[in-house]
Amino acid sequence: MRWSMTSLGRGFIARRETLTQRRTVLPGTKLFTHAYIRLLSTSSRQVPLRRSYLYVPASSDRMLAKSLMLPSPPDVFIYDLEDSVPPSVHDKVNARQRLCHFLKYVPSDKVLPPERVAVRVNDVNTPFFENDLSEVLESTSVGILVLPKINSAQDLHYVSRMIHRSCASPRPLRIIASIESARSVWNLREIAEWKSQFGAELGGELGAFLFAAEDYCADTSVVRTTSRQELLYVRSQIVIAAKASRLEAIDMVCVNYKDPGYLGDECEDGRRLGFSGKQVIHPTQVEIVNATFVPTAEEILRAAKILHRMNKAYASEKGAFGLEMDGGGKEMIDAPMLKQAENTIRLAQAARLEVPEVP
Repeated sequence: MRWSMTSLGRGFIARRETLTQRRTVLPGTKLFTHAYIRLLSTSSRQVPLRRSYLYVPASSDRMLAKSLMLPSPPDVFIYDLEDSVPPSVHDKVNARQRLCHFLKYVPSDKVLPPERVAVRVNDVNTPFFENDLSEVLESTSVGILVLPKINSAQDLHYVSRMIHRSCASPRPLRIIASIESARSVWNLREIAEWKSQFGAELGGELGAFLFAAEDYCADTSVVRTTSRQELLYVRSQIVIAAKASRLEAIDMVCVNYKDPGYLGDECEDGRRLGFSGKQVIHPTQVEIVNATFVPTAEEILRAAKILHRMNKAYASEKGAFGLEMDGGGKEMIDAPMLKQAENTIRLAQAARLEVPEVP
């Protein structure tokens, strides 16, 4: 379905309808059983859900506390020491101290696994970076570092040395590199291929690219419009570079947080391009993002059909088959489409969406 673009009220209704549709088993189907996922099990792996990344300003005690009580929490919280904090030394230091105190005294029943807790530190060229890193890493609850303004692999080498020096207890630390400039886009390949000389546990491991659209537009003089056409090339390049190195790609912020219809359209656009998730700047955006970056009921049914029919094709020593299409005709299904179907079912299962059994 399309999202309502007319008003906040109608947009909210459309959002609710979409959430329901995504979790409904289509008529005439039953629950998927293990008999039909033999192909999937041969290469199965746990798919972590990292669809929504919510920024939480560390400059506000109220917002920090509120992040623990959201009715629709994001997959990842990004506690922010950078853009949401005023640039003065006083404000930066206070925000860092406030965040470290917050992380230390989170109630035991509200503690999140480290893979859901990220901190965006100030960039490597600021006087705040080293103290941000050393103090934040004292908390074992932080499993992700979001690094703004990464322009080259040398920036990551520097960060890795600081992690190696600062991390009190060795642990896998996921790094998200923020792509914000023409230079960073030019160097995407070398950034994507970066590895820490100390190894993942002692120096961090790159896990994703994040696209900072507003910073990129400021650096390149690109004029951003609601069509997003002017950002198609760079967003596609980020996805390609990320996927070539087995990284995730996180799409830009939707700055119009009062229009759920536009947010839904932007989410669908990002998912079609291959992004695995999206940054959000307001809690009300989380539910739409989470509902969009998962397969639809129709996509899940098609994937289930492909897995079932491919099992039968392989049993008959065939490597392909024709899948009936809605409205007539047949679509040739072979190994690449099988891989897509397996990915769809894995993501559906991770999101606890119902997967139908097909006859």
